[in-house]
Amino acid sequence: MKIVSAEQMREIDRQCAELGLSTEILMENAGLAVAREARNLLQGAAGRSVLVLAGPGNNGGDGLVAARWLSDWGARVRVYLYRRRSEGDRNLKLLQRRGVACADLPSEPPEEFAQALSSADMIIDALFGTGKLRPLGEEVRRVLEQVRRAKEARRRLIILAVDLPSGLDADTGAIDPACLTADVTVTLGYPKLGHLLFPGAERVGRLQVADIGIPPALAEEVRTELLTAEEVKASLPPRPPGANKGTFGRVLVVAGSINYIGAAYLACEGAMRVGAGLVTLATPRSLQPILASKLTEVTYLPLPEVEPGLLHPEAAGAVREQLPNYDVLLLGCGLGQSSGARALVESLLPTSLPTVIDADGLNLLSQRPHFWERLGDRVVLTPHPGEMARLTGLAIPEIQRTRPAIALEQAAKWRAVVVLKGAHSVVASPKGWAKISPFANAGLASAGTGDVLSGVIGGLLAQGLLPFEAACCGVYLHGLAGELVREELGEAGMVASDLLPRLPRAIKELKR
Repeated sequence: MKIVSAEQMREIDRQCAELGLSTEILMENAGLAVAREARNLLQGAAGRSVLVLAGPGNNGGDGLVAARWLSDWGARVRVYLYRRRSEGDRNLKLLQRRGVACADLPSEPPEEFAQALSSADMIIDALFGTGKLRPLGEEVRRVLEQVRRAKEARRRLIILAVDLPSGLDADTGAIDPACLTADVTVTLGYPKLGHLLFPGAERVGRLQVADIGIPPALAEEVRTELLTAEEVKASLPPRPPGANKGTFGRVLVVAGSINYIGAAYLACEGAMRVGAGLVTLATPRSLQPILASKLTEVTYLPLPEVEPGLLHPEAAGAVREQLPNYDVLLLGCGLGQSSGARALVESLLPTSLPTVIDADGLNLLSQRPHFWERLGDRVVLTPHPGEMARLTGLAIPEIQRTRPAIALEQAAKWRAVVVLKGAHSVVASPKGWAKISPFANAGLASAGTGDVLSGVIGGLLAQGLLPFEAACCGVYLHGLAGELVREELGEAGMVASDLLPRLPRAIKELKR
């Protein structure tokens, strides 16, 4: 599913007009889609009280169309207009012919608006839609503040936003302080970048994408998309009944150090839980007995140490010697940043194997100028924002403000697939494609979940998926497993190992 910027949406609208799909037609389709969602949320429109806040532009027009349909279905509708619409506005005239009350927001006494709010079942926010964030006027802020207080007083009051909650920037997710938190946002045609970028993503509520009749061909050039279950299902590796463990690939995981023993466990389990045929853990020799008590299905390559849990520089040769026996290399989870770890990373790159680099692998890369010149041609880098900051020299807030753009820029520069982790993780390819995860789960904000993700991607690579495809599937399965844990346990107290038994269940659910 395509995700568009404000400018891309304007260009699509322009092309629609050239094809004879007028603004009036699209507005009618949009307003009907909003009205249908409103009716579903209200469990029927008849007798329900709906207040529509309509702005001066097309977003307000969509709200007027929705008001008309809801009125026709028996709802008690009242429209509040911010700035007068033109005298010939067709949608406003159709409402007035039906006797729907229409008042001007700036001139409406606050006490009368408050009284209308007190009996409303739903507020439809159709003030401002797609476009750059603009400072909201004092009148609008006053009204939105009244709505916010009404929602706090009556949690059952439903707030439905048309396209975007007013005051949310469609490109960056930046918000005006008065921006409402919607229960549902009905976005028109395509999701917008701002729906998936924080802080705006917190104000969107459930995102419902409405088909308003835009020909799909008009968005063919858009190269940023939302990851969907259908897409991931189609990419899952097959499981032929006559297979053996070699069919599903061999993963060499180079991970672990004295302070980060669990990272090695989580990465190996992640690879196994998505179906890798064989996983071998290369780890400091003294850690092997500890990990063997938990990882009974993996094989081991114990590595020489300078002291317990810290790699000797000779470890690099031991790992390099074994590379021809494997299909995928996973490097860095909990590896530490000792001189032995640095020597190992330096020695292993570039490699001809598909490679996933995470955690300390990334931190060690960041210490080498022009590190990307040593990457192979089938590499997946999985930084969280802090690691991305070290790799790029950018500040974390700057990265978070423009996550898709930053991921795409670095993927092209590094000639590698980049997974920028976090809420709505971004997967970017060096060829200019970006896929954004639909999941934002606070339960995943805990130590070790990134190690699981790296293992998942490595396990999928081992089964023959291409790097970008494996990264997309891995991010989606990891997010879906998190949702399964959230449904069962909630967000607080979710730990990385909770994801592991849910990964096969996530795959099963997708296939079903």
